Amino acid sequence: MRNAIIAVVVSCLAGLLGWQIYVKVKAARTEGKGGRRGRGGSGAAVAVELSPVRKATVRDIARFTGTLLPRSRFIVAPKVAGRLERLNVDVGSIVGHDQVIARLDDDEYAQQEEQARAELAVAKATVAECTSALEVAANELKRVKTLREKKVASESEFEEVEARHTACDAKRTVALAEVARREAALKTAKVRRSYTVIKTSWRNPKEKRVVGERFVDEGTMLNANTPIVSILDNSAMIAVIDVIERDYTKVRVGQAATISTDAFPNDEFPGRIIRIAPLLSATSRQARIEMELPNDKGRLRPGMFVRARIEFSRSENATVVPVAALARREGQVGVFLADTKEMKARFVPLELGITEGEKVQVSKPSSLTGQVVTMGHHLLEDGAPIRLPVAEKPEAKDRKPADSGDRGPGERK
Repeated sequence: MRNAIIAVVVSCLAGLLGWQIYVKVKAARTEGKGGRRGRGGSGAAVAVELSPVRKATVRDIARFTGTLLPRSRFIVAPKVAGRLERLNVDVGSIVGHDQVIARLDDDEYAQQEEQARAELAVAKATVAECTSALEVAANELKRVKTLREKKVASESEFEEVEARHTACDAKRTVALAEVARREAALKTAKVRRSYTVIKTSWRNPKEKRVVGERFVDEGTMLNANTPIVSILDNSAMIAVIDVIERDYTKVRVGQAATISTDAFPNDEFPGRIIRIAPLLSATSRQARIEMELPNDKGRLRPGMFVRARIEFSRSENATVVPVAALARREGQVGVFLADTKEMKARFVPLELGITEGEKVQVSKPSSLTGQVVTMGHHLLEDGAPIRLPVAEKPEAKDRKPADSGDRGPGERK
């Protein structure tokens, strides 16, 4: 009895599974036949929407994001160590060329200058002493030489006086060299002392710049090259962006760009490309591009997030079609051109140009005219029948509604 019940259950399950397989196979065959009819077979026409081929101006515009940098920025730091005695500027201070912005305690350097000056005085005194001794030796040599000619002085006496004269001349030469060395040491001491007065310096003395950051306070002990403040040139800004390899070959020095920023969403700032990196980063495959834009009113600030728009090329009176009309058949990109008289669609391969927004330029054939299918082309093949929504048929406006309640597809009651 138990085996019989099990056999009945197994039979029921097998029958149910067979029925489900039959239903799915039948549905798949029906769908396959309908799909072949919809892709341009001998079945019913495909409902489509059309859009005209137009003439328009298209632009190859790329958009990038980046950041703003000042036209120039440098750090002011002392060349010598010392205590910061006075800081004459702060963040936001306007500074000019050759302006004193800080002073270090110079007592030690003043002492070194005085010592060098004293050592120079000693060296000059030594020169005077050697000069006097040389004059005495020269007179003695002259006298002995005269006596030697008269056979009064001996040869050994003459040689002794001559050697003494030569030694005095050598001592004077050494003393003069020592004076030169001490003068150089004094100049060095003066220069080192001048380093305690920290000034700004740039090429154009008429330019004004601004203090961007302050790193130390008065009274701080500084080492050589310790940053004090940063100086910015904000008269013009540099917008820095990164471009990918695909766009790198399109950029040129001098190209115009339009810059916008979140700080001024309703304003755009003109700029131009001034520098292009000669290499792409091996990690990001991007290249650094720098664009300069004027900042006469001082509204832009370094560090702002910016968006840059660059127009690479433009085509006037170009033949354009909607991007939505593009289709691919047998490895070719093209559009289905609608024949509204015979109500058929013909596939036309295209060579495309610039894409801007929802329209794309047709490079070849440039003589393309008519209307193209923008919706429903995924169901079409070359020469497939098409039908238009009633609202798009020219005669639909003049057609009078039928008296009976039966209406065609798409007609509104």
